[in-house]
Order: sequence, then structure tokens, then C-alpha cells
Amino acid sequence: MIAEAAFVLTAINVEHQVTRNLALDENGQPAAVPRFTGPWRLSVPTTEAAFAGNQLSTYWRENTNLSKRPRESPAVDSGLFGALGFMLVIWALPLLQEWTLYDWRGAGIMAARAVTEGEWWRTITALTLHADIGHIMGNSLFGILFGSLLARQLGSGLGWLLIVIAAAMANTLNAFSQGDNFRSLGASTATFAALGLLAAVVWRRGYFNNNDWRRSFAPVFAAICLVAFTGIGDANTDVAAHLFGFGCGLLLGFASASLPFSFLNRTNQWLAGGTALALVVTAWWIAL
Repeated sequence: MIAEAAFVLTAINVEHQVTRNLALDENGQPAAVPRFTGPWRLSVPTTEAAFAGNQLSTYWRENTNLSKRPRESPAVDSGLFGALGFMLVIWALPLLQEWTLYDWRGAGIMAARAVTEGEWWRTITALTLHADIGHIMGNSLFGILFGSLLARQLGSGLGWLLIVIAAAMANTLNAFSQGDNFRSLGASTATFAALGLLAAVVWRRGYFNNNDWRRSFAPVFAAICLVAFTGIGDANTDVAAHLFGFGCGLLLGFASASLPFSFLNRTNQWLAGGTALALVVTAWWIAL
């Protein structure tokens, strides 16, 4: 407390001194009965006392809840199986492209005109295709990070099912908002969908509600900052897909945050995870 008050006074350029509390009596002699409970004393010049007191009072009033810790966030699972499944899916396609003569990219890329004419499966198959090694490495890193954190909240199965659905929704919106010749690919739409899901779930469950509204909104605000810093790049970056992915993730996260933990059991996780994989396999089956 004394150290924090001294820090505040330093910030506003108020001269002060922190000394050992000698518990002196009215005559300046050591008191028989200590008059102060703390071992330290913060002193300021008399001329600065009123100003310093007012500034410290304002500081404590505005930061009353800083010491309150967020409520415990129970983990459904570690996210390991979901991360492994994600890596298996997106790294299988480069190998298949190398081992076969089939035009996987042409069959699965998100082509706006094709999607608007009914080829819905491209909104899913495009998530598993990448332009180069740097592209897939970046999406692998962020996909594992956001996907694993979401799995701790909703479980690997349900978490990744919602990521696939949100990303497919985002690619659909992107296709209808772009010109007929627009094409895109990559799992970045899914990674930003995972980020939106995570932010909405943590915010909606109120883990930060023991603080004021600004701090309770911190998960969503932090996610928006991440989108701003990582989702907007050069001319080759599909910014619209990132924003649509994040937005669709927010919507599904808000809707799924109220699911009871009894629903997030192992059986339902396996069913949801199997459904997510089935959606990807079915999309590619139709594409081929």
C-alpha cells in the first residue's frame, strides 16, 4: 500500500519520503503504546499535503477493484486432442498435393462465384488449403493457441465444431461480399473464429465481473486488439475473412457460453469432434 502510494506521488511529481514508523508520542518520543499499526510512514511537505491527499483518494477510489482476481475458469480439457486433429487435417493436404496429381487447390479453394452459385463445400475445404509453408506455419501456431484455449472452456470436440461452423459462415459471408473473381484459402479464417469464440465465452461467463464494466469487457477488448495487430496485413491478406471469422466466432461464442458444464461431457465431446471431422471429410468428398 505504501509503495503503491509512493509510486502515485512520484508519477505526479509530489515530493515525498518513506521512512520507518517509530510510533512517536506527542512529544516526539517513542510511544509506550504504538499509535500506528504499519511499519512504514509516507510523508509529504505540509504545502503539498492537501493536493497529495486528494490525488491519492482519487486513485484509491478509481482502483478499488484492482486487487480483485478474476473468478476461477474451470477447464473442460487440455485441448491436446483438438490441436492434434487440427494439425492432422491442415498438414494432410500439402502431402496429398505432393503425392497425387489431382488439383486439390482448384477443387477446394474458396471461389466467390462458385460459392454463391451453390458450391457450399468450398467454404470448408478452403480452410485446409494454404499458399506456402509460411502461411501454414503461421496458421498452425495461432490455430493451436486459440483452439487450445477455447477447448479449455468448451472442450476440444465442441470447440472445434464451433470453429468449423463459424469459419464456414465467415467464408460464406465473404463470398457474397466480394466480386465473382475473388478467391481465397487458408485456416486463418478459422483461427480468428476461434479467437472470437474464446473472447465471447470468457466475457459472457463473467469471469471478470467482480471488477467494473471496463475490466469485465477486457477479454473482448483484448481480442479486438489482437485482430487489429495480426489480422490486417499486406495486399495479400484477406482482411474481410478475418473480420467475418472473428464476428461469427463472437456470435457463436455468445450463444454457446451458457451451455451447462454437464453438457460438456466426454461423450458429447467425441460426438462433436467427430461431427467436425465429418464436415471436413464430407466437404472434400463432394469437392472431389
